[in-house]
Amino acid sequence: MTAAHAELSNTLSIGSLKLSSPFVQAALSGYSDWAMRRLAREFGAAYSIAEVMLDRFVNEVGGTGRTHHYLRVDDDDHPVGAQLMGSEPATFAPAALRLVQAGFDVIDINFGCPVRTAMGGCRGGYHLSQPETALEIVSRVREAVPAAIPVTLKMRRGIDDSSLSRDRFFEILDGAFEQGVAAVTVHGRTVEQKYVGPSNWAFLQEVKTHAGSRTILGSGDLFTAQDCLRMLRQTGVDGVTIARGAIGNPWIFRQALQGWQGAPPSEPPTILEQKQVLLRHRELLQEAYGLQRWLGQMRKFCFKYSRLHPRHVELRNAWATVRDRSDWEQVLNEYFSEEGPGCPASGDESAVEGDCC
Repeated sequence: MTAAHAELSNTLSIGSLKLSSPFVQAALSGYSDWAMRRLAREFGAAYSIAEVMLDRFVNEVGGTGRTHHYLRVDDDDHPVGAQLMGSEPATFAPAALRLVQAGFDVIDINFGCPVRTAMGGCRGGYHLSQPETALEIVSRVREAVPAAIPVTLKMRRGIDDSSLSRDRFFEILDGAFEQGVAAVTVHGRTVEQKYVGPSNWAFLQEVKTHAGSRTILGSGDLFTAQDCLRMLRQTGVDGVTIARGAIGNPWIFRQALQGWQGAPPSEPPTILEQKQVLLRHRELLQEAYGLQRWLGQMRKFCFKYSRLHPRHVELRNAWATVRDRSDWEQVLNEYFSEEGPGCPASGDESAVEGDCC
């Protein structure tokens, strides 16, 4: 074992779940569907979380036909979590129970989403301003689902940088653990920041010190495998949830796992390796959405995949012209027909609304 591996040899536990590594595929609204989660698991993610679902949607959705993929859990998907967001405490419990019945291993409650629609609907990050309601939601969910099912939270470090927001954050954090929450993911930005400015990793270190042996996962500014390893070392968090950095880059899980195990960093995926993953992602999307609907989902991922291609600007523009399967295959054949080195992943501060979860 190398010195670097010894430093990072902690494994991650979420309640009764013992995970193989500290690298988690975060919930990403509009992105972390069944196909993305399956791909992340194939590349080494120890655990994945489905895109956020509103409590009332879960309570009302049929879960068949065009909505089947929201509640889909296959044998190869475990462990997998479901993330809930809503405004009224009473509607969380039945939604959580239905997600357990669908096969999800963990219920994750979203108290972090900063987007306008969530805040305007008194959901997500809004609950950081009202600890009493937030803790009532936690209590109702914990009481509703079987004891063996872990309940977790996703939080930002507060509504803003005021001392009141800070006090409310720790009131919710401590109260949630007292009620039996198994782990809390903390994003280092405030709700007010959205995705502007750096994530405050020093705050993550403070939270982990405060929490002691209780499980804390870190989030924010994880765009490369090196970022993931650095967060573990600098903050002491038990695990990291990778969000924007995993869109169009499932290799981040393999690379982070290699570094965690003490291996030297691998080269960026070559052009033909990227092609194979694009084809695999298409296959998964076709299985999830059908032959008529996969392309709409695929296009938004293709823009992100293009960041690793040596002709990334040209490729992104080419993906923007795709209107049907023939167009998609034409771009694939034009840009991925010959082998060559890929480009390394880099930090990307552009806001992706899916990051809210």
